[in-house]
Amino acid sequence: MGYWDIPDGTDCVQKTWLATRMAVVVGLVGSAYHIVAFQPKTLLEGVQRAGGATLTMASLAAIFGITTCVTAQIREKPDDLVNYFVGGCASGAFLGVKTHSYATGTSACVALGVLAALAKSSKRDDWEFIPSEPKL
Repeated sequence: MGYWDIPDGTDCVQKTWLATRMAVVVGLVGSAYHIVAFQPKTLLEGVQRAGGATLTMASLAAIFGITTCVTAQIREKPDDLVNYFVGGCASGAFLGVKTHSYATGTSACVALGVLAALAKSSKRDDWEFIPSEPKL
């Protein structure tokens, strides 16, 4: 069972766990590429970089998952794009807090909110990104 298989506004713990688990994998893969590209001076530095990046990704996903689900429950509109915008915005605000920057938090809030709303819209409305056959 995947993230999109669980209806929005239900089973918040499971949805948050699935999003966080995927973010951990993405964080680890991204950290591995970063460590290969920019080799650390010591093993400890490499572990710290990988851990920091992975923990940040996991935190972003956990904040997104729980905020989106709780917003859907509170608003009683489970399939609304606003829930996803709020979840993405909350994750962006976390980045602002982490970097101690209002500019980062504000821009990440808007960017991640719009990205999340577009992702939900594409899934909900069955967008076709790569057509199976060309349309003339």
